[in-house]
Amino acid sequence: MDKKLKIMVIQGPNINMLGAREPGIYGAMKMEDIHGQMKIVADQNDIDIEFFQSNLEGEIVDKIQECLGDADGIIINPAAYTHTSIAIRDALSAVSLPVIEVHISNIHRREDFRHKSLIAPVSAGQIVGFGPVGYHLAMIGMLQIFEQVKAIRAANQQQQ
Repeated sequence: MDKKLKIMVIQGPNINMLGAREPGIYGAMKMEDIHGQMKIVADQNDIDIEFFQSNLEGEIVDKIQECLGDADGIIINPAAYTHTSIAIRDALSAVSLPVIEVHISNIHRREDFRHKSLIAPVSAGQIVGFGPVGYHLAMIGMLQIFEQVKAIRAANQQQQ
C-alpha cells in the first residue's frame, strides 16, 4: 500500500492573530478555523496534513527543511516575509517540493512594498485576495498537482 500523501501548511508572522488583526483586511476567521476547514478537505481526499505557524524566520526555514522526505507539498503564507526573506525562498527552492503561496489580502492592491514576492518564483502558483477561501483554493491546487505527479509516476512505471 502506498503511503498517504502529505501537505505541510506553513503560516508566517501574525497569522496567529487572524480574527483580531485588522478584520477589515484579513476578515474575522481565526487561523484555527481555516486549519479545521483544510483538515476536512484533506480527510475527504485521504491526505495527511500538518500545520505550523511561527513569527520567526529561522523557525520557518527549519520547518521547510524538515519537509524534505516528510511532506509531498507545501502551502505557505509567508506573510510579511514574502517580501523580504531570501532565506525562506532558498529553503523552498532547496526542498524541491510543489509550493503554493497564499495571501488572504490582495498584496498587489496594497502598499508598493507588498507587490513583490520573493516566494512566487519558486512556487507552483500564488493565490491572493480571496480571503480565507484562498486556503481552500490552495488545497484544490495541491490535490491537482498530486494527481499530475501520480499520473507521471504511473506512466514512468509502465515504461519500465
